[in-house]
Amino acid sequence: MDTAPAPQGATGAKGVLLPVAIVLVIGSIFVSVFLAAFHAPRPHDLPVAVVGTTQRLEHIAGGLERGLPGGFDVKRYPDANAARHALQDRKVYAAYVTGPGKSAELLYAGANGPSVTSTVTGAFSGVAKAGGDRLTVQDVVPASAGDTRGMSVFYAGFGVVLAGFLFGMMTYQMAPRLEYRWRLASLASFSVLAGVLVAGMAGSLGFSALPGPFLGIAGLIALMAAAVGSATMVFMRLFGRAGMSLAAVVLLTFGNSTSGGTLPTAYLPGWLHPLSEILPVGVGVRAVQGLSHFNNDGLTAGVVVLLAWILVAAVVLFWLDARGPRRAAVDS
Repeated sequence: MDTAPAPQGATGAKGVLLPVAIVLVIGSIFVSVFLAAFHAPRPHDLPVAVVGTTQRLEHIAGGLERGLPGGFDVKRYPDANAARHALQDRKVYAAYVTGPGKSAELLYAGANGPSVTSTVTGAFSGVAKAGGDRLTVQDVVPASAGDTRGMSVFYAGFGVVLAGFLFGMMTYQMAPRLEYRWRLASLASFSVLAGVLVAGMAGSLGFSALPGPFLGIAGLIALMAAAVGSATMVFMRLFGRAGMSLAAVVLLTFGNSTSGGTLPTAYLPGWLHPLSEILPVGVGVRAVQGLSHFNNDGLTAGVVVLLAWILVAAVVLFWLDARGPRRAAVDS
């Protein structure tokens, strides 16, 4: 009985050195990108609100600029109610409301995480001290009881991106000749189940870390999983084995480092910030945060961007399947 020859990979010096080089390059990119994003995080034009007279606004803005140059974008609001609503909608990350005499109140959102809380309370406390204000502090949007550090959305997002990447890779490794319609059916099944599982674990049925509605969280997670899975499939089809490395760099490394799950994207260096608005995990994380805490902030944009990733990937995969056989590099 005839058998097909086993696929041959790299041999000799190439076989020894190529894996070393590829893994070191990917690892170096991962370390350098995450260090660039988080080694000494500081805000860049973090929007904050001030309620008060023009004179007090100028004094507060000047104090913030002296304490942390370029750190804050100070916006004036007509009254405490408007500033509170802006904070709840995540249009601003803190609100300094001046009162009669030397009284003042700082409103902040604990759901943004302890790092943001530390930044705004430290900065505005310094301003209040310099101006002789008697400052009181109020947490307007507290973190959920199951997410005291505000990191659960990052962990959930990281897990979904990793799962989507593994699915996109394994679907071609385990079923390289699968028809297009069945591959999309597999992607849809994976995405829906991922959404239900993660929403169940992170939501009220599990750790109560994400207090948003179950179906809404499940839907967003499913879209994130589908976007990352389909994008990985495109990388695999276009670049073969090299697609795994490229997908890991783009979707895992750049995606997770710019997601805004650990710190708001205003803390990112300027060259990384635009990626948070186009990569699946960044828009997905913001939408989940908005659905859970901030009156649906980022929800519409997140759904639109995630659907765009899925639809473009589906069209590219259809075109690639229609024009010829799958790459041997993907099959092997």
